Amino acid sequence: MAAAMVASTFGPALYVDTRWLGLDRQTAALIGAGSAICGAAAVMATQPVVRGEEHKVSIAVATVVVFGTLSMLLYPLLYPYLGLPEHTFGLFAGSTIHEVAQVVAVGEAVGPAAADAAVVEKMLRVMMLAPFLLWLSFGSGASAGAATGFKACCKQVRVPWFALLFIAASALHSLVALPPALVAGLVQLDTLLLATAMVAMGLRTGAASLRRGSIER
Repeated sequence: MAAAMVASTFGPALYVDTRWLGLDRQTAALIGAGSAICGAAAVMATQPVVRGEEHKVSIAVATVVVFGTLSMLLYPLLYPYLGLPEHTFGLFAGSTIHEVAQVVAVGEAVGPAAADAAVVEKMLRVMMLAPFLLWLSFGSGASAGAATGFKACCKQVRVPWFALLFIAASALHSLVALPPALVAGLVQLDTLLLATAMVAMGLRTGAASLRRGSIER
């Protein structure tokens, strides 16, 4: 499901943004990556691969954050009318919402089963970032004539360490009996960090970035 969502989002986004909306290929790739995988983090990781300029990164981040925030507000309101079990709705939310923090907010607003399913599905999408960047590096290098081999392509790739650390933390928690007090403290810290991340994304997003993109078009 995660692989299908990434493929079915990035490809059409690249086509629609360049052919129908008149955006340049760099901006389109950044918006497509952020929408397909994990929002602002995917945009930042994709920037060196497509060699996107800073203002194009701001446009992409603003776009995915705005639409992700709208999803965060609308999904819980739509849930009672969809007729879906919590688990199924969680899979739907984790497959379609941009940011991890936004997925957590939607899942928690519906229920624990929705939250668990949404976070797992979302992190599966996040873990698609590494192979996606590798594929994009080869594609960008080949189309631009800049890559001369495997090493040249891999130099552009940014390893998504947060995804690897998520896997490590999941493995540790599954294999080792951690003290409940430690787990509770880490969960509280996690809540604080998620709130901080959402505030930071809001501070990075501004109408000026979107207006600049419209002017350039």
